[in-house]
Amino acid sequence: MRVLVGWDDPVEAETIGLILNVDETTVEIQADPDQFEALVTQQDWDVVLMAINFPDEERSLTLFKTVQDSQPNIPIVGVWKQGSFTHLAKFISNGLHSHLMRDSEGDFIFLLPSMIEAAQAAVIAQRSRMLAERLREEVDSVRRLQESVIPKDLPAPHGYEVVARYEPSQIRIMGDNPVIMAGGDYYDVFNLGNDKMILLVGDASGHGVKACMSIMTMHTLIRMIRDQRYPNTVEFVSEVNRRLCSSDIVQDEGGFITLLYSSLDLTNHRLMWTSAGQPMPLLQNLETNEVRIMGTEEQGGLPLAIDEDWVYEEISVYIPENSRLLIYTDGLDEAFPADGDQQHDQFGITGIMNSLRESRDLPLEQALAKLFADSNAATRGTGRHDDTSVVLLERKRA
Repeated sequence: MRVLVGWDDPVEAETIGLILNVDETTVEIQADPDQFEALVTQQDWDVVLMAINFPDEERSLTLFKTVQDSQPNIPIVGVWKQGSFTHLAKFISNGLHSHLMRDSEGDFIFLLPSMIEAAQAAVIAQRSRMLAERLREEVDSVRRLQESVIPKDLPAPHGYEVVARYEPSQIRIMGDNPVIMAGGDYYDVFNLGNDKMILLVGDASGHGVKACMSIMTMHTLIRMIRDQRYPNTVEFVSEVNRRLCSSDIVQDEGGFITLLYSSLDLTNHRLMWTSAGQPMPLLQNLETNEVRIMGTEEQGGLPLAIDEDWVYEEISVYIPENSRLLIYTDGLDEAFPADGDQQHDQFGITGIMNSLRESRDLPLEQALAKLFADSNAATRGTGRHDDTSVVLLERKRA
């Protein structure tokens, strides 16, 4: 630590040097105000210590302001004589936060090391708070950017209802106050012509700016090529994969994206889908309340941006009347308490199925809300550690 001292008493200055100039602390003491000012403006210091009547009351305040202007981020410790409180008040009103009374016996000198350490610690703490606030603002900006790709109004074809929801991960680290993370989940629902509706969910690896930019890249790509009428979902996903394999944004640091892309034919009510590393959809028969997994783990496919020649599969299922279809990212089933066993305590596919069964008689929007509430409850108040996107589709009874 480098400490600059401006002092008016040579005897006290010598003692101050002996007390402070120990271990890793280097002290420069100046009795000449011009030299003091030059050192302030020409060199970097960790702490400045000055008598508030150095070299006299008239100039001392000017020197103090010079220190503030030249090195605004370092602590300044002012030492004042008894009886000069009015002069001290001028320093305080101009931003002096650390000060110590200068007794005639010189005992104050022995308090200077701890005073200087405390002043520096306070500044470091303040910097940390400012950095934390700046990082929070950055995270919020990234999160808002990521959420900007989430559609607000979903199409509602005749005979169908569709609802969807995205929630960022929430990690509770202080009381009940959650830290909302920025991430790379999203969903999309849109029509292709009059006879097809596209439903998809995607999840970029990691969190923060990297994941956000990866998912924005895929979202932009899908929107750019979606009207090119690929013959099936396999061809579409394969094309997205080939293009993402050449994306530096996605592949940086081994990044990848999982995607479930599905196309619902509104004329024959058949859903075709291709998965690139996403969980398989669930189909719920509202008549019998049976919930089934559509497809196998082997049909899940490799995440995007890993192997441009990967051969994906297309799976098909008929959506009967009075049934619900769920597609989701793994943040929903992988919810678990922070102090629990991730493998045994997570919400899991069993929790999802139970929630769907219990909400059979609820309106679709309420069923979706219950699904998120049940998943959150599995964390026992610690919050989900991954983003979650869910699309829930219902085909009405004719």
